[in-house]
Amino acid sequence: MQFVVIGLDGTDSEAPARRQAVRQNHIAMGDKLLDSGNLWYGAALLNDDGSMKGSMYVVSFPSEKELQEWLDEEPYIVGGVWKDIKVHKSNTRDPWQFNRPEEWFKEQK
Repeated sequence: MQFVVIGLDGTDSEAPARRQAVRQNHIAMGDKLLDSGNLWYGAALLNDDGSMKGSMYVVSFPSEKELQEWLDEEPYIVGGVWKDIKVHKSNTRDPWQFNRPEEWFKEQK
């Protein structure tokens, strides 16, 4: 099953510090998900000034139980970074169409 996970950070003055405190663990877990094939795509969500305000993941898990097991360990959840979390079941049509060479993405900037 595929899911889109959108996690929005808290807006209090300590929110950026919480994000930075667990960011490396979040990235390490993302690398693990990528290696296992569970993470299909991820992106930082930005404020108008370019600062991070949240994250978006497209993930695939055999069931909602496995998805929940990941969410229960996700550093941005455990560390109190994401305060508003929405999970949507999804279905990416022909996901292989998005696999382009790195050079293509560099040319798009």
